[in-house]
Amino acid sequence: MARRLTTNVLLTLFLALLVVFILGPLLWLGIRAFATSWTYPNLLPDGWTLEWWRKVIADNQLSTAVQNSLTFAPLTVIVSAVICLPAAYAFGRHDFAGRKIMLVGIFATNAFPKMGLFVTMASMFYALGLMQTVLGIVIVHVMGTVVFMTWIPAAAFGAVPRSLEEAARDAGASPARVFFRVTLPLALPGILVAMVMSFLASFDEAQGTYLVGYPDYLTMPTQMYSLVLNYPLQMAAVFSILLSIPSVLLLALAHRHIMGGQLAEGFQLR
Repeated sequence: MARRLTTNVLLTLFLALLVVFILGPLLWLGIRAFATSWTYPNLLPDGWTLEWWRKVIADNQLSTAVQNSLTFAPLTVIVSAVICLPAAYAFGRHDFAGRKIMLVGIFATNAFPKMGLFVTMASMFYALGLMQTVLGIVIVHVMGTVVFMTWIPAAAFGAVPRSLEEAARDAGASPARVFFRVTLPLALPGILVAMVMSFLASFDEAQGTYLVGYPDYLTMPTQMYSLVLNYPLQMAAVFSILLSIPSVLLLALAHRHIMGGQLAEGFQLR
């Protein structure tokens, strides 16, 4: 009985700390975004206002950053899909020499700090004229999405029963028809999860975007540097909330597939 009570107390304490560390910053942002000011030791703000939201929306530099983020992220997903989905199909449906080494190599691209890689890339980008260009930024973003857009769809393609494809072929369907009517629909949930994760990875990318795009192209994550240093805390809180909205919406839409195991299955390729 005493052991069970101790376990329950520790579990309750752990859950309480988890709530504080996860919901605490979100609650602080939500209050700060609507506060006129908040002085110590008051538990509540001195007043409430929507002025900070109006200032963020009216600020041309901040609105441009929002537009850039909402442009680069979908563009990155499209480019990643075009490049990675054929490779994912090959990894998932075929066994060839060097397959496992290539898979590990793709996964290893996200296993190390990227800042050193970005600095090295910058010198090459200067030589190729890719600094402060849309193409240069997209290349940087795609590097962060390759692992999601390859591993997860590859596992989804690999999970499609070959017996269904063979049955369709026996019924007279062409290879293209089998792919679009059998293989692709069954693999689509995994592909959608990969696209969501790729969108979020691109949307949140800051270091490489700042290094390659500054000062011509600033996205929402890179603009946060300037907000924290040069703007009131209330405007930074508003911008942080705006930055989190796409992530929350997309994760909510993909919740069923992520919780159903599609994300975990994407890293169980054999």
